[in-house]
Amino acid sequence: IGNTVLHILVLQPNKTFACHMYSLILSYDRNKEGPGSLELIPNNEGLSPFKLAGVEGNTVMFQYLMQKRKQNLWSFGPLTTVLYDITEIDSWAEDQSFLELIVSTKKREARQILDLTPVKELVSLKWNMYGRPYFCFLALFYILYMVCFTMCCVYRPLKPRTGNKTSSRDNTVYVQKMLQESYVAYEDELRLVGELITVIGAVVILVLEIPDILRVGAAKYFGQTILGGPFHIIVITYACMVLVTMVMRLTSTTGEVVPMSFALVLGWCNVMYFARGFQMLGPFTIMIQKMIFGDLMRFCWLMAVVILGFASAFYIIFQTENPENLGQFYNYPMSLFTTFELFLTIIDGPANYDVDLPFMYSVVYFAFAIIATLLMLNLLIAMMGDTHWRVAHEQDELWRAQVVATTVMLERKLPRCLWPRSGICGREFGLGDRWYLRIEDRVDPNKHKMMRYTEAFKAQDRDNYDKGSEKLETSGDTLCKKELSALSLSRSTSRTSSHRGWEILRRNT
Repeated sequence: IGNTVLHILVLQPNKTFACHMYSLILSYDRNKEGPGSLELIPNNEGLSPFKLAGVEGNTVMFQYLMQKRKQNLWSFGPLTTVLYDITEIDSWAEDQSFLELIVSTKKREARQILDLTPVKELVSLKWNMYGRPYFCFLALFYILYMVCFTMCCVYRPLKPRTGNKTSSRDNTVYVQKMLQESYVAYEDELRLVGELITVIGAVVILVLEIPDILRVGAAKYFGQTILGGPFHIIVITYACMVLVTMVMRLTSTTGEVVPMSFALVLGWCNVMYFARGFQMLGPFTIMIQKMIFGDLMRFCWLMAVVILGFASAFYIIFQTENPENLGQFYNYPMSLFTTFELFLTIIDGPANYDVDLPFMYSVVYFAFAIIATLLMLNLLIAMMGDTHWRVAHEQDELWRAQVVATTVMLERKLPRCLWPRSGICGREFGLGDRWYLRIEDRVDPNKHKMMRYTEAFKAQDRDNYDKGSEKLETSGDTLCKKELSALSLSRSTSRTSSHRGWEILRRNT
């Protein structure tokens, strides 16, 4: 019951009252330091009150709990060394780490905790010492891997075509070699080495991604933008396309260009994932993801309807015409593709002035240009501009969340020998097996002195106002005259005391 009450207090809107009641309930806890402490008992979702405060974005409760857990090591003048308990915050030995919970929640208030002590210092320590070097090395390794895969695709085994053309539009001059013919020369053996590296890399990608999907869940793993959800879809699809290409090569199946081309596009697009390691480029990946899966996905439904309708109209108009003179609409799939190019203004309206064009082509093309080019494209630009404005206001916050997510990911993937635990064990200071982070806090005495002066001036102004109010209440007969005089007196007194106070502040500064 006590643990349930603690979880309820974390969710209370009145944070000051919740902190006092939280402290009151813990004062009756018999097992304050043992494993049966109320603070360590999780709820049905596996969250302790401390983790729940982070997930809900309750910064007041989080700071209150951190103040309870800190230990003052020593103090010398304005310099104070504090040990903060990071046992539940650090993701080194936690299955459901505090940092991962913060970046995976949809509440923006939770990301504000990343700027608080000691979370900010812990993330900075991990990222600067281990995260950034490993991430840059991983980015370089992936780019070299993609260069190897691209070279294998460019120099894939082809041979001249021997069969006759079946149509005047047939333009094929090379065909795919069979498996027995693909690995004969010395150049083929070099390509085989690159292909083996590509296949091994695809298998490693699947081995690293599938356990996280099973642990977190597909909806949460692919749906979180900060965790890189769309990029996980891209890299898994890329690995599957590479394996499909390998199977088609081993079975001598024609058409390997389809999965190979998909793999090339997806593999190189995944390079944008590594932009999150840089503060200048990281927020742009967030913008691209939000535009593609937000604005562009909604816009594509409208675009598909417009393209389908006008492409059908264009095909019907040119169905009776000679395709050699106007080949852009010679069949229905080509009509769809040509209308898509017209929609994006990639090409101009196809027209052959040596022959007579149908009259309805001019009418339909005029309506299409008004709806697609002038209306819908400008609507898309306005939608993307609004998304860019919203993301730009929180780009620093999103980039810090990206850094935290990347740090947690690297810490889980890398071996323990390459990523030692951050912090100091409490045994060195007689504080048990819990881990602490040492932070030096410098207190500016002039700042506190000025704050005391300011509070004194505020109190003096309140006293002057109260005295003026008492004079107004005691007056009965000449209320209006005394009210005006009292107000003018309080204003002059307040102005004089404020002027005197600011003079003292200037001299003190």
